[in-house]
Amino acid sequence: MKVMLVHPSVLMYSELFLRLEPLGLECVAAATRDAGHEVRLVDLQTHSLAEMAREYLDFEPDAVGFGLNYLANVPEVIDLARWVKKRRRPPFVFVGGHSVSFVADHVLQQADGAIDAVVRGEGETGTVALLAAARDGAAHEAPGAVTPQGRGPQPRLLESIDTPRPARDLVRRRNRYFIGVLDPAASVEFTRGCPWDCSFCSAWTFYGRSYRRLSPEVAADEISRIREPGIFIVDDVAFIRPEHGDAIAAQLERRRIRKQYYLETRADVLLRNTEVFARWKRLGLNYMFLGMEALDAEGLDLFRKRISPDENIRALEQARKLGLSVAINLIVDPQWDSEQFRLVREWALSVPEIVHLSVMTPYPGTEIWHTESRKLTTFDYRLFDIQHAVMPTRLPLPEFYRELVRTQAVINRKHLGVVALARTAGLVARHLAHGQTNFARMLWRFSRVYNPERLYAEHQRPVRYRLPEPKPQAVGARDRKQLYIHADRESAARTVPAADAVALPDLHRPA
Repeated sequence: MKVMLVHPSVLMYSELFLRLEPLGLECVAAATRDAGHEVRLVDLQTHSLAEMAREYLDFEPDAVGFGLNYLANVPEVIDLARWVKKRRRPPFVFVGGHSVSFVADHVLQQADGAIDAVVRGEGETGTVALLAAARDGAAHEAPGAVTPQGRGPQPRLLESIDTPRPARDLVRRRNRYFIGVLDPAASVEFTRGCPWDCSFCSAWTFYGRSYRRLSPEVAADEISRIREPGIFIVDDVAFIRPEHGDAIAAQLERRRIRKQYYLETRADVLLRNTEVFARWKRLGLNYMFLGMEALDAEGLDLFRKRISPDENIRALEQARKLGLSVAINLIVDPQWDSEQFRLVREWALSVPEIVHLSVMTPYPGTEIWHTESRKLTTFDYRLFDIQHAVMPTRLPLPEFYRELVRTQAVINRKHLGVVALARTAGLVARHLAHGQTNFARMLWRFSRVYNPERLYAEHQRPVRYRLPEPKPQAVGARDRKQLYIHADRESAARTVPAADAVALPDLHRPA
């Protein structure tokens, strides 16, 4: 079959701070190609709709698959699916990805025939099985498939994440991908899954508490083939197991591979495995994202971070000692008043780190979807991007957005203002000399992308596609498995080879 894979366009956050290569879709493309299909990939983060249309008409695919990792892209993808289905020879249309796995039936219903199947779970196994079944007219029998004719068996996890390797050769305009000052930047994945169970996150519910590691040799081979000087390590929490991080580092040292790295981790992991991060610093790790989420113990307990404010502060001090530039994320409670925003501004200006704000958002697949979603003030998919308030705000909504943007703007002036630009002038000049404009554009676009009028106006748009009305219920420790997309912990342990299986920490006490 001829298969065309499409990644949807950028979200609000990606308009400014980052634009990442579609790594998940590249892995699906590789698995699909390995199964004997002819594959093309179009990324609407870097290509226009007109270019996608020309690619489609030139290729005339038998099947079109859309990546749907983010809820905010659901309306766009449904409309694209409708366009595809109106062609002279309509193809088999399917969607897959993290977020759509939790709302598969609803998306299928809203598409009203434009989507033939939703693939729940990991795309590498699900897509190959779906295409094979669809060829025989039995798409509903594929593992992880949800179709108008019925649902297939439970999704299957990859036995090893060593294969397939992402089909990077199918992605054009790779110079458009960046994260912060890493411009351009590729993405790599060393592990899948997360042992923690934060209430606002769906990583642990998606993978069913499994945790798998790329073999160090494969990781080094992958990095050696990447042309970009910058690399974003996309793991939910980097270097949970220090021996794994050390083993990859040893392979890179042996091959004399040096890049610039950006990763995300937890404060307690940094404190526990400091030597691993120090070793990676010598290899080119300069940038780190820490999801602190809250400044006080009450907020950390609410999000079930299983960490203390003191640990977060000590982690920042440790990162400074290592010479790492840190970006912090704080979750904005819609119930904040003007005083709380002021206190956050004061704290953010008192530390040298970059501080980003995201608005607390109940997503399907998270515990807070079950416990908080009855309070939702909107079901517009497009507003579920952690930049908009979808729950009641203590302040009037226009005022809430004024405080939010004011706070983020004050914080960003430390790094994106005239003084900051003077400090980064040499870096900007080097980027421009090599034709890289992503970082330079970021420095000047903040007020255009983030402004309270735009945020508030986007609540007033007509709504065509809505999230499903939630059925709130309490989710206790004993029945959290009902949230899982893949197998439960015991089943996953049987699926994952012993060499890759990792014992998970006791989640009834701080990790």
